[in-house]
Amino acid sequence: MNRQGNTYTFVYSIVLVVVVAALLSIIALSLQPAQNENIKNEKRQNILRSVNISSTAAESGTLFNKYITEQFIVNSKGERIEGNAFNVDVAKEAKKACDQRQLPVFVAQTENGTKYILPLYGAGLWGPIWGYVSLNDDKNTVYGTVFDHQGETPGLGAEITSPHFQTQFQGKLIFDDDQLVSILVKKGGNATGSHEVDAISGGTITSRGVEAMIKSYLTCYESFLKQK
Repeated sequence: MNRQGNTYTFVYSIVLVVVVAALLSIIALSLQPAQNENIKNEKRQNILRSVNISSTAAESGTLFNKYITEQFIVNSKGERIEGNAFNVDVAKEAKKACDQRQLPVFVAQTENGTKYILPLYGAGLWGPIWGYVSLNDDKNTVYGTVFDHQGETPGLGAEITSPHFQTQFQGKLIFDDDQLVSILVKKGGNATGSHEVDAISGGTITSRGVEAMIKSYLTCYESFLKQK
């Protein structure tokens, strides 16, 4: 074949593209198990952080098995249903109505007693936000929270990941008598009482997203939370 001709150039380009694509596919497949394990480790770490237990990726599995003594799925009626709580895709479930969702529950036994950990998922200013909230065994008092985001503004909405913002939720109540109030995020440092925290300065929309996310998910769990 004439190496100076158009046909050679065309065939060479096709072969090169196929070879490169094949190599990239092989690399991607070989890395997938490690990537999946990293995702699981990060999930375990976040669940543990919601009950104030820090862990590295390497030790997250051991600590998760030590402190998370039970995990199950409930429906919006608070009834247990079949399935693996850890494997529930909360992002997909969030697109469904409450009565169609699988709602994971993780039970931790800590030095401060039994904690119920619930996942959260919602929308910030620039993309999704998510996290976990842990409740004391009264299923009313917040023990800890973890929030994260995909693309909120550094120094503004991204501050939902900061300890300063998250620790405000500790000790707050989600029920007022038998009514689910959740936790309100108040602008301008005006938070008072047992159901309010201060918003992030300059991150009002993301703060409201956190408020809406918590209320939306706790509403789905309300029947479970009212069980004694």
